[in-house]
Amino acid sequence: MRSKSRSKVGISGPFRGLRNVGPAARADLAVLGITSSERLAACDADELYASLQTKTARKQDPCVWDVFAAAIHQARTGEARDWWTFTPVRKRRQALGQFPLEWVPPAG
Repeated sequence: MRSKSRSKVGISGPFRGLRNVGPAARADLAVLGITSSERLAACDADELYASLQTKTARKQDPCVWDVFAAAIHQARTGEARDWWTFTPVRKRRQALGQFPLEWVPPAG
């Protein structure tokens, strides 16, 4: 059985040690041009999420926002929190209409 607190042993590169930055998140951050934890710390999860949808020309799962929020939080504070601890914040914002708009494919 897997432990909930997985080690990042074997993960190298600029995001080593960030709990929620695995291969998929690293690929998303690369698409966005985020190349270091320092740059990530200066980012906004809403902007990253919206930009990823625009750059990939496809709707992203809202959980991607949760991962971005958790990674940014850790990059800023050093506190590693599981990505799903940010889910209630996102869902509350979605219910209030304060979450980034869903990506809509361009007409044509």
